[in-house]
Amino acid sequence: MRTRAVLTDEDVLRMAEAAVAHARASQWNVTIAIVDEGAHLLFLRRLDGASPITSEIAMAKARTAALGRRESKLYEDVIKQGRTAFLSAPLTGMLEGGVPVIVNGDVIGALGVSGVKSDQDAAIARAGIAALGAE
Repeated sequence: MRTRAVLTDEDVLRMAEAAVAHARASQWNVTIAIVDEGAHLLFLRRLDGASPITSEIAMAKARTAALGRRESKLYEDVIKQGRTAFLSAPLTGMLEGGVPVIVNGDVIGALGVSGVKSDQDAAIARAGIAALGAE
């Protein structure tokens, strides 16, 4: 039987604290969402000054990264390269800023961030994941 890692409450809080710290250090007003491997919401925080819509976008980016098992930017790039039919995929967060949490090759969750430039959103998500020492 094969075993795999899962996100614990402690993991979620550690990632959230690191992501919030990164955003605050850069003075970026964002929303941070963390989901498990099935895209179920485990954490959501809208920092002061972040637009209300960022809550929905951050959750969508995290969901896309978890269910798609890859960064949400991949889907954005596919669409930008002309494969507009991909817009019919059952995902709503096909924008950069959703990053999967990968441990031993398994996606165990994802972080989604919204509120600043897409590459900055992704940097915040990666800072959160780095707090776990994950891939």
